[in-house]
Amino acid sequence: MPRISRWRRIQIPVIAWVVYWLVRLIGPTLRFEFLGKRNAVNRPETRQAVIGAFWHRCIFPALWYFRNHGIVVMITMNFDGLWASRVVEKFDYRVAQGSSSRGGLNALLLMAQEVEAGWVVAFTPDGPRGPRYVAKPGPVMLARRTGKSITVFHIGLSSAYTFEKSWDRFRLPFPFSRAVLVVAPPIYVSKDADSEEMGRKISEMQAALECVRDVAESWFQLSETERQRLRREWNEERVGGSAREVSS
Repeated sequence: MPRISRWRRIQIPVIAWVVYWLVRLIGPTLRFEFLGKRNAVNRPETRQAVIGAFWHRCIFPALWYFRNHGIVVMITMNFDGLWASRVVEKFDYRVAQGSSSRGGLNALLLMAQEVEAGWVVAFTPDGPRGPRYVAKPGPVMLARRTGKSITVFHIGLSSAYTFEKSWDRFRLPFPFSRAVLVVAPPIYVSKDADSEEMGRKISEMQAALECVRDVAESWFQLSETERQRLRREWNEERVGGSAREVSS
């Protein structure tokens, strides 16, 4: 655990309380649309394990949408992680503490155990401090170890305040904002994958994350005709191949 000052320890429950109630007040007003349901073959309520991956920017709507399913999330071992852990636990998430730079191997081992027990786990592969939109290999490493698929998604918002000075350009939705959740086809990694295959799978995950981000972030600027076309493409047809094939 990190060594922090007494003043910071006092701040942790205060910040956690404020953030919890912010999510609790805004979350119920959000109106979600789901694109790519065919790709979400494993859902939390089925207790079928899957490895979720999404960009740090859309943590707020994701926290609300996937609440109350016991999903295991990796949270960094620092001051921000300590108050964030309190917040997510209030929404029935479970925490594996670690990051790519601190305690990451132990956290990955804990998450592997949870996946093998049938639980869903989730990563923000560009977290905890970026660089923004550059995926780290954690989900692919976990998929190789467990044989479970990676589900990539992004959530776009119709109206939100963007923290332009934050590394991830975090988005805080305004009350009654519309939201679109876009899910890419699952990514599978063989248990005997060598370094070359691992590199390809990391690139595939990066491409999928970029694809769903582009669709979700542009959704509310599109005409209704274009949205209807994308709804048919993502929801009605059997989606196959790579994320780039889906978006073309």
